[in-house]
Amino acid sequence: MKAVEFQSELSPDNKLTVPDRIAGSIPQGRPLRVMVLVTENDDAAWEQLAAAEFGSGYAESDAIYDQLSTR
Repeated sequence: MKAVEFQSELSPDNKLTVPDRIAGSIPQGRPLRVMVLVTENDDAAWEQLAAAEFGSGYAESDAIYDQLSTR
């Protein structure tokens, strides 16, 4: 089974729009398995917590790595 991912919104008449670039790669007349993932309101809170926890592990002695070349 091949998976494709795209973002869309549910229209007022309860329809999802599939972008043309995606629709062109889906064979017509074949069964599809559709999964809809909905962003929950608490995602922002989790992201903030993760960033805070990650940052709390940063020590002044780690600042030496900020000076390394990005190449």
